[in-house]
Amino acid sequence: MAKRATAKSEGGTRRKAPAKARASGTGGGRSTGGGSRSSRPRETSGRRDPVDALIKLLQSPLVIELLAVGATAALAALAEHRSSRAQDDEASGKAEKAAGKAAAAAIGRRLASEFQDIRNAARKG
Repeated sequence: MAKRATAKSEGGTRRKAPAKARASGTGGGRSTGGGSRSSRPRETSGRRDPVDALIKLLQSPLVIELLAVGATAALAALAEHRSSRAQDDEASGKAEKAAGKAAAAAIGRRLASEFQDIRNAARKG
């Protein structure tokens, strides 16, 4: 079926709601077979919600420290590249790329030292 050509209105390119309502077996209305995720009771069988696990991970001191190390390295790299006031798009892109590389390298070094500390503690006993 071919689409009809429509003129754009001043308000933007908003689409209109479909003219025909969907046919439903019960005559409309919402289904009663569930609800939103937050309204369901939590399972107590020991299975954790993945969102809760992610939040717990993000709140861990190691992740917070890694983010701080990466952000510090990125800011230092940006400050180093922007010390000269000649700004163009290419230089700006290179500075951002260097900041990302510096952040990744700093996080990698911090993780490596953390793993080395864990290995040393395991060897000691």
